[in-house]
Amino acid sequence: MKDERDTLLRIATWNIHDGIGSDGRRDLARISRVIGAMGAPLVALQEVSCAGPGGACDVAALGEANGLTWSSVTTRAGGGWQHGNALLSGLPVTDVRTHDLSLPRREPRAALEAMVAWEGRRLRVVVTHLGLRAGERRWQVERLLSVVGDGGADATILLGDINEWWLWGRPLRWLHRRFGTSPAPRTFPARVPFLSLDRVWVHPRAALVSLEVVHVDHSRHASDHLPLVATVRL
Repeated sequence: MKDERDTLLRIATWNIHDGIGSDGRRDLARISRVIGAMGAPLVALQEVSCAGPGGACDVAALGEANGLTWSSVTTRAGGGWQHGNALLSGLPVTDVRTHDLSLPRREPRAALEAMVAWEGRRLRVVVTHLGLRAGERRWQVERLLSVVGDGGADATILLGDINEWWLWGRPLRWLHRRFGTSPAPRTFPARVPFLSLDRVWVHPRAALVSLEVVHVDHSRHASDHLPLVATVRL
């Protein structure tokens, strides 16, 4: 008889703040240790470097250190570095798409959509990081909901730094209506969290078993956000 634990999948999301912790130090090794301790074969990252001088690439280094492949989308560049969102995966990724969520005169934003194979099922995983202004987030959520469908996948997982602190704002209401209401643990700021900026939604809602903040060594100091881990069962 198959162990029920074999049918559970852990998927994490974390804004790593370019590896700069709440102590002001940039320490990629510390980020990597937290990722390894989470034990999740799928890890969504925001504010991670996708390319840098001399071929440096933080997302590639984090993936290689933890035995995971990676996909990324660049949203901003500066000082020879390119930063954006990424997905580290220990599962086969069969398709990757990107969606531009940028508005004029605002910081560029994007979503990374990946199709992942797991236990004979297909998971659509969408990683994003939304804007700081309410009007931005309303437009970005409307666009996300228009381009991310349910066809071709057994489950859709939307996760990332949503930057939405208005609990009754339209972006959250729209996302809850589409995916079902999810728990909202507090993740920001990492040392004394009181805002639920980092979120995970799963459709169908019944597939989301649990959602918890990660408390392991260094997780409170490695970034200005705490990581979240969702457990999914199909």
